[in-house]
Amino acid sequence: MKKVLSVLMFTTVMAGAANAQLFYAQGGLNLANITNTNSGGTEDNAVLPTFNAGLMGRFGLSKTIDLESGILLTGKGSKAETYFNGGNEYVKAKFNPLYVEVPLNIVVNVPLASSTKLFVNAGPYAAIGVGGKSKLDTKIGVLTSSSERDIKFNNDDPFTSVQEDAAYDKLKRFDYGLNFGAGLDLNKVLLKANYGMGLAKIGSTENNNNADDKNKYRVFSISVGIPLGR
Repeated sequence: MKKVLSVLMFTTVMAGAANAQLFYAQGGLNLANITNTNSGGTEDNAVLPTFNAGLMGRFGLSKTIDLESGILLTGKGSKAETYFNGGNEYVKAKFNPLYVEVPLNIVVNVPLASSTKLFVNAGPYAAIGVGGKSKLDTKIGVLTSSSERDIKFNNDDPFTSVQEDAAYDKLKRFDYGLNFGAGLDLNKVLLKANYGMGLAKIGSTENNNNADDKNKYRVFSISVGIPLGR
C-alpha cells in the first residue's frame, strides 16, 4: 500500500510539470461488484449500478503515448436481492461505499481520422473511502421495513503494514488496484470503457491480500469525457 500510494503521488506531481495535452470533466455509470470466491468470481445478479465523476488530465510523453491522471468520486459495492412467495415477498440489500480515487494510466493513441483517435489505457489506482450507505428493504407478508446506515471505514495509517482501528463492521479506508480500458477521442467528447480490478480485500480485519481473490472490488464503468478548453 505504501509503495502504491507513493508512486501514484510522485508520478502525478511529475506529470503536472509536463505539457498538458488535454483536461476533461468525466462522468458516467459504474457497474460495481465484489468477488465472492477464492478465484475472484462474482455473481451477475449482485451488480450494483452507481456512478463516477471528476476531472482528468492527459500529459504527452510522445506522439502516441500519454500519461493520464486525475481525481474521481466513484461508487463501489454490490447488491443482493432474494424473492420468494411468487415474488411478492423479498429481502433487498444494497452496499454502496464511495471513494475518492486517483488513477494513473498509460494511454496509447491510434489515429483513425483527422479528429478521431482510438485509445487503450492501463495502470494502477489508489482510493480513499469517504462515505456511502448500506440499505436493507424487506417485505414479509403485509409487513414492510426499510433501514439505512452510514458505511464505516477504519482510521488506518497507509504508511504502516498493519490495519489500525480494524473492526468487523468497518471497511479498509484505502483501496488500490489496476485499471484496464479503451475508448474513442472524438475531439469534442471522449467515450470511455474501463474495468477496475481491486487488489485489496475490503474488510479492515483482512490483512493478507494475497491469500486469495475473495472480497475485492470489481467495477466496470462507461463514461463520457468533456474536454475543457480544447
